Amino acid sequence: MSKAFSSEVDAGSREENASKQKSEYDVAVVGGGLLGSAIAWGLGRLGKSVAVLDEGDITKRASRANFALVWVQSKGLGMPAYTVWTVRASEAWGRLASELKQQTGLDVSLQQNGGFHLTLGDDEFGQRAELVKRMHNQTGAADYKMEMLSASEVKKSLPLIGPEVSGGSYCPLDGHVNSLRTFRAFHTGFRAFGIDYFPERPVSAIGKSGGEFRLTTPKGELRAAKIVLAAGNANQTLAPMVGLHAPMGPTRGQIVVTERTMPFLPHPLTTIRQTDEGTVMIGDSKEDELDDRALKHSVSAMMADRAQRMFPHLSRLNVVRSWAGIRVMPQDGFPIYDQSETHPGAFVACCHSGVTLASNHAFEIARMVAAGALEPELVGAFSASRFGAAGAANNSGY
Repeated sequence: MSKAFSSEVDAGSREENASKQKSEYDVAVVGGGLLGSAIAWGLGRLGKSVAVLDEGDITKRASRANFALVWVQSKGLGMPAYTVWTVRASEAWGRLASELKQQTGLDVSLQQNGGFHLTLGDDEFGQRAELVKRMHNQTGAADYKMEMLSASEVKKSLPLIGPEVSGGSYCPLDGHVNSLRTFRAFHTGFRAFGIDYFPERPVSAIGKSGGEFRLTTPKGELRAAKIVLAAGNANQTLAPMVGLHAPMGPTRGQIVVTERTMPFLPHPLTTIRQTDEGTVMIGDSKEDELDDRALKHSVSAMMADRAQRMFPHLSRLNVVRSWAGIRVMPQDGFPIYDQSETHPGAFVACCHSGVTLASNHAFEIARMVAAGALEPELVGAFSASRFGAAGAANNSGY
């Protein structure tokens, strides 16, 4: 055997042994999208040994098909605790962006100078005003100062609005980020924290023996003292394996992106935002259909029509790409955070607003998982026990 070949064998053996030695982790996070990545990054930040088990890199995930809003207004009607949780996340986003940039050098382009929801015509304005009133009247809700503005007031901040705009709501805590760069920053941070990321390893079974969890994947078994299920809509299948409940009700959405244009939109809207690169994203659809392989051009046309009625100059821009994506959505639209009584150390996290809540997941949920228990206030508000045995709920919370 040549010396060179011998060295290669020794190196391979060392790598294999190292892999075997690190088959046990403090925490295994199932799901490498934005939700799972934020929690894993937060655990690594606390010095925990973490493994992230993910599907393939080409997986169609919400982290690559979202609208990138850090959004507060209108969230939490029917669940006051969600307004408090959302405001908390918004207020912590600046800290998250700063820590990610300091660690990775990546600027996630956070902009938080307030956001608008525009209305077209008097009927829409009246409906939005009623929503704002109901939000303000909720007992126990956070006061995030959402207010209605007339068209003339909106025009002071958004001078290019069209004549059909009747006004809209404004919230000073709203903003947006570059969500793809945020996703990349978390994964870059994995390396700095020594977090092991394993793609092509969807989890098919979870068991517990000898005080540790054993997760079955196509590339072998992985063991961990604790697990966090953050696999989006797949949590509905995984959660019962550890005595948890995660009733999901996913929907489909479409997004249209225009060519780059002059800066004209200093504030994001619920359905329109100008990215830091100058393109305009338009997203104004919600469909029960769950096939994301093809676009519905009638839906894209409706979105484009509303966008150019709000900003007439958009009619001159070319569309450069569009896509459909499946939204992660608990059945009632509100987050689910739970811990298992039958399998202590198992946690589940589900939410629609993976961008908005990323700071809470990185700083708060990670801290609780590391400590071994969710705070009672969180479980009391967001446990899946609210669905009852049937898991029946409406789809109005996000």
